[in-house]
Amino acid sequence: MSSESIMPTLREFVIERDWGQFHSAANLAKSISIESGELLECFQWNDEAHIDHVKAELADVLTYAYLLADRIGVDPNEIILEKLQETRSKYPVEKARGRSTKYDRL
Repeated sequence: MSSESIMPTLREFVIERDWGQFHSAANLAKSISIESGELLECFQWNDEAHIDHVKAELADVLTYAYLLADRIGVDPNEIILEKLQETRSKYPVEKARGRSTKYDRL
């Protein structure tokens, strides 16, 4: 399911519950951070986390990320592609392939 098809469902869910009043950009950004902490908690003591827990927490992170994108009026797919293009220039394949070195040290 693409972001174009999920956004109407997310918007409807929020409208039905009158939660938009709580969804300022700042609150949504905070929620992303909180939920990403819960995602990380899945791996706290074991790198082999239970997949169902990971999926649930990842869904929460993605939900808030999509809602934030919607709130600030950007298309998630577009901003990902724009950032990917920027990252491509920072990490050219011939320098970065197989390395985790930060771009300014390649």
